[in-house]
Amino acid sequence: MERRDFIKNSFITASGAAFIPSLLYAQKITPINSLSSVIDANAPGIPLTHFWSKCVGAGRANEGLRASWLEQMELAKKHCGFQFCRFHGLFHDDMCVYKEEKGNAIYNWQYIDDLFDRMLAIGVKPFVELGFMPKDMASTTAQQFWWKGNVSPPKDHAKWAELVSNFVKHCISRYGMDEVKSWYFEVWNEPDLHGFWDGTKSQYFELYKTSVLAIKAIDKSLRVGGPSTSNFVPDERFDGEVEDKTKHKTLTVKDINTLDWHGVWIKDFLAYCTKENLPVDFICTHPYPTDWALDPDTKKGAGRVRKVNATTEDLQWLKKTVAESAHSKAEIHCTEWSSSPSPRDSTHDSLQAATYVIKANVDSIGLVDSLSYWTFTDVFEEKGAGDSIFHGGFGLINYQGIAKPAFHAYRMLNRLGDEVLHKEEGMIVTRHSNTKKTTTLLFHYPSERKDVVDGNVEEVLNMGTPRKFTLDIKGLKPLANITIETLDRNHGFAFPKWKAMGSPEPPTREQTKQLKEAAFATLKEKASANAQGGLKWEKTLQPWDCILIEG
Repeated sequence: MERRDFIKNSFITASGAAFIPSLLYAQKITPINSLSSVIDANAPGIPLTHFWSKCVGAGRANEGLRASWLEQMELAKKHCGFQFCRFHGLFHDDMCVYKEEKGNAIYNWQYIDDLFDRMLAIGVKPFVELGFMPKDMASTTAQQFWWKGNVSPPKDHAKWAELVSNFVKHCISRYGMDEVKSWYFEVWNEPDLHGFWDGTKSQYFELYKTSVLAIKAIDKSLRVGGPSTSNFVPDERFDGEVEDKTKHKTLTVKDINTLDWHGVWIKDFLAYCTKENLPVDFICTHPYPTDWALDPDTKKGAGRVRKVNATTEDLQWLKKTVAESAHSKAEIHCTEWSSSPSPRDSTHDSLQAATYVIKANVDSIGLVDSLSYWTFTDVFEEKGAGDSIFHGGFGLINYQGIAKPAFHAYRMLNRLGDEVLHKEEGMIVTRHSNTKKTTTLLFHYPSERKDVVDGNVEEVLNMGTPRKFTLDIKGLKPLANITIETLDRNHGFAFPKWKAMGSPEPPTREQTKQLKEAAFATLKEKASANAQGGLKWEKTLQPWDCILIEG
């Protein structure tokens, strides 16, 4: 796919080895800005929903049958609290779900059962993506990825309805109606992109109609949604039945942030469902803060990133659009999201990805029901296996099971309470309603970086000036124990240790063990509140530092 054929960044050399010579020794500069806040731990709080841990992505269903995938899911669940997992290829032929013999449908649920059983045992529910098309049901030969996922409309919508219906009924029989009612059923993946849907907008809408009617005929309370479209655009390229690449506007302007961005097919989909009287339990889309418009000269995706608050603005647009529609009560699930839609973007392996994840999520509180990170693991093969253990893969955890800084971002977000006491740029202070303890998360996304982090990894990592944070919390339990945890370029970041080892490809078993330990070696310090229940704390954060304070 053009949107995922991102230009390979300078962070990784041609041989696959990474290069960050000044990674460990950022220049110490006197801070030019500061943040100082006084917090009352007993003040009224605002309810906080952890929408960031509602769902997380993975590559394809068959990868979930591997031991390493399941081990990493268990790790992600334990530390990051993810409730659902979404992936492609549930009906792909490598799951052996469907075939026809003499025109008769034959179903086989064994692989799906194996996957769902193991996920549920870990405590993670499936966010079901209905796709891709079984080969025997495909109307064209169009395929995606090396594993040849069939992306055509069905040759017979009645057979597709029977497949969906029999699948859902089987899940109810195996797991119970109450369990399956708690799931989500998303119709297809990014049908606005020809690489994922060898059909038109109208054909996708027909697929949605077929799917939602089949599922609702079983039980009206089962949750179904769409249109699962790709990232926002600032032009009319998707206004017709198929993408019109002559209407790409982003390459005609110097600054893409001067353009007005909107979701793809969202309004058309809502209008269609209203016209056809179809239920919509949730709207889903993928607001990556990038643009993959084609360069008219090279015919390649340009891969330009947007301003740092693009995600928040996109989610505001989504919330407003849904609220003004006839389906105003529909939930909003962003079922894919990251700093870029590229599985070869070295930012995914670096520290600044963590800071961006925290900032984008904290800035977007209250806008959507989920913002699903794509993906939790580098056991992921859309472009085949990575050519390095750190190859810029999407995953929060690399193939060898080594946690990346972005993993800690979700782990720290997961530690926040369920009430917000205070929030401003670079800080969120929360309280746990059950224990009355507070958790504060500080992060320094330098103001010098105006855009989303991109593949110029070393340049971005070493830009910006330090920022002094001063925190004065009152109303804590007298002499309460306080823990302070720091994620920075020297703590909780395994990549530099791998470099110091000589960038082994692959690392030995002992080296892998050491890298896993380094990945979890954030700096941990202790403090305590005074006898009056007060805590005064200050520190100068270097750009991209993240600090969690609990007590």
